[in-house]
Amino acid sequence: MLNIITKSVELGLLFALMALGVYITFRILDFPDLTVDGSFTTGGAIAAVMISGGSSPWLATICAFLGGLAAGACTGLLHTKGKINGLLSGILMMIALYSINLRIMGKKPNIAILNMDTIFTGANLLVMMIIVVVVVKLLLDLFLRTNLGLALRATGDNERMIRSFGANTDTTKIIGLSLSNGLVALSGAFIVQQSGFGDVTMGVGMIVVGLASVIIGEAIFGAKTVFRATLAVILGSVVYRIVIALALRVEWLDASDVKLITALIVIIALVVPAVRRSAKQKSQARKRTAELLSGAEPKGGAR
Repeated sequence: MLNIITKSVELGLLFALMALGVYITFRILDFPDLTVDGSFTTGGAIAAVMISGGSSPWLATICAFLGGLAAGACTGLLHTKGKINGLLSGILMMIALYSINLRIMGKKPNIAILNMDTIFTGANLLVMMIIVVVVVKLLLDLFLRTNLGLALRATGDNERMIRSFGANTDTTKIIGLSLSNGLVALSGAFIVQQSGFGDVTMGVGMIVVGLASVIIGEAIFGAKTVFRATLAVILGSVVYRIVIALALRVEWLDASDVKLITALIVIIALVVPAVRRSAKQKSQARKRTAELLSGAEPKGGAR
């Protein structure tokens, strides 16, 4: 059991960077970006090709991050300059990236790097990922407190208002989408180096995994501040992997049911808070109605 938990924590940290990327678009920018499924593979494909070709794994990882930045920028340009709907922009880029990723991989469906040096060679995976994730989290927190980061957050909260103050929301959207997909691609590069191979379909469903991590993290740990929100996303990624690992220990569930389990987790995480809010509102409404009927002055009413 301890070994299963440890492996789940490692996987959770590997996918945490992807979850942070999803958090930037869906929570900060309020942008439904489906580029994630493609850019995750892009990062993995670049890392696999470069490492298999004898390049430094660190250089390959950096190039994977840059590849993700480029993919996100393309989505941003389609939306802001091409005036294409945000959701459609992400879908179009995701489709285009499938062919691009195949090109990157030399038209091979997968590339193995099992016997080659990676950034994890000779290192403790868990310790290394804790350091990497903490550093990325703190850098992201600092960025979101800069003027550009505040403009990014304001764009997601009220685009029309921030534009009235002279901010270029097109630029902030492109930067936000680039940074998001850069982190997603970075996660893809780490996953390839941990698993020992890259596959052209490895990004399928990643957007749901990212959303699950964000929703679970916010539901359990809250998201009142930027620091707490990014921490919640990371912990949510870890909790999600632990839940998946424990669920797969049930005899009648197979590894092929992971996507179904993920969908159910997201549904529960979305429905339960909504039901609780609805029940609370109904309870408050009934209480106020009872006070009015009894002739008592409602709490918070005029005196």
